Amino acid sequence: MRITYLGHAGLFLETENGSILCDPWFNPAYFGSWWPFPANDHIDLERIAHPTYLYISHLHQDHYDAEFLREVVDKSTTVLLPNYPVTALKEALMGLGFTDFRTLPDGEVTPLQGRLKVAIWPLTAPADGPLGDSYLFVDDGETKLVNLNDARPRNLDDVRDLGPIDVLFLQFSGAIWYPMVYDVDDETMAQLGRSKRQSEMHRAETFIRMVDARHVFPSAGPPCFLDEDLFQWNDLYNDETNTFPDQTVFLQKLKADGIDTGHLALPGTDIVVTPQTLTIAHHFPESVEDVFNDKESYLRRYQARTHERLAAEKARWPEPGPDFFTELKDFLEPVMALADLTARQIKASIVLDWGEGAAELNFLRRRILPWDGSPARYYFRMESKVLAACVTWRLVDWVNSLFLSMRFRARRDGEYNEAVYTFFKCLSPDRIQFAEGYWIETHADKELWQCGDYMVQRRCPHMKADLRRFASVDNHGILTCHMHGWQFELATGRCLNADDRVLYTRPVEGADKEL
Repeated sequence: MRITYLGHAGLFLETENGSILCDPWFNPAYFGSWWPFPANDHIDLERIAHPTYLYISHLHQDHYDAEFLREVVDKSTTVLLPNYPVTALKEALMGLGFTDFRTLPDGEVTPLQGRLKVAIWPLTAPADGPLGDSYLFVDDGETKLVNLNDARPRNLDDVRDLGPIDVLFLQFSGAIWYPMVYDVDDETMAQLGRSKRQSEMHRAETFIRMVDARHVFPSAGPPCFLDEDLFQWNDLYNDETNTFPDQTVFLQKLKADGIDTGHLALPGTDIVVTPQTLTIAHHFPESVEDVFNDKESYLRRYQARTHERLAAEKARWPEPGPDFFTELKDFLEPVMALADLTARQIKASIVLDWGEGAAELNFLRRRILPWDGSPARYYFRMESKVLAACVTWRLVDWVNSLFLSMRFRARRDGEYNEAVYTFFKCLSPDRIQFAEGYWIETHADKELWQCGDYMVQRRCPHMKADLRRFASVDNHGILTCHMHGWQFELATGRCLNADDRVLYTRPVEGADKEL
């Protein structure tokens, strides 16, 4: 198998029985905030334009690059689709001109042609990507590859059963706006950033140990931020409080933790894998040292040559008109009317403040009102043009646009509430009804395991991660799930991240010894 690394989560896999193009990303994403790091503008696009198969893991813009897919990729290619319960990904690709789709059964190894076989595992909780994420297994008859991109599976037993795995690609770095956009003091910001950075690398290392692949390549991040307003969020000097560590930082951590299977790939790197050998050839216009040892200079050069593209992106954003409040109300209020369980979980008001005006999304009354300045549990302040774009263009997923752009500030009175962000990624009747139905069908997991002096439910209340594998407990009796960094008090089950999640715990009893 020959693998050309395209940058971020992008891979071009070539085998004797066909090629697979995975998650190619070349254009700035999220209102021009995210750019591929290192730059991949030297890649020969024609070479990857005619794959046998196309695999797009999910609709996040750093995986689903609509401009590249529309302008470059051959529309006759066969699209390998995850078996999502919503059809948003297929509809988006059809809108770009693709017509040949093959939906794969969940996690089932499926023959394609010759000796080439694949499997796709979809993740379908409302919090997974834009209502879905997925990961890929490829077997060309000699070499087995797993591409986790930025998926966070609850477990990887099915993947391990298909082994031994030769190559693993996975995310290790941040891909979220937390905690950078929150209005907190510097000390709190540093503490939150440090915790998030540790959790994301701990999670990736856990996945690596679970899959036990012969070769591991950090991928799917970090992006870089070339807009001067966001440039500070680049991890220029290996800052332990920054949530965007680069590949070299993670590879050093793996070595320190006794894992010597990690390798660096740069955009354009060719990787040839056989059951016995691994060959890596970098084809990058600058040296590794120039990119990672003097990152600020590298990013300033990158910034200079993309200045006009960023300016053109910003020029697209519309100004909010005189009836903007009414447009916002007409867009969001019908969705609020359908959001019975979502509203019950939010239980408060959300304020959207765009400087020239502000709206209160009152989830107790299911109405949008002019904000009178009174206290609100959740408050968002953003650039008026960015919010106007979300409303004018009728963007149905603000997580996959506004929030990941980090072009906003936020504060809240109380703990994190997942239902707030679920609402903002479900701004259409079909999406909000999917989220409502998912919550209705979700039941508590009563399977217990012994954690010190307590019996604890096995699955994390947040996203059902297996706590036996992903949890650790500190000296204060605080259990941390390293899948997403959520924390719970063992003595009470109280969640320290959100007030709508509780971990079932009870002291160990004599009968538990038989479990």
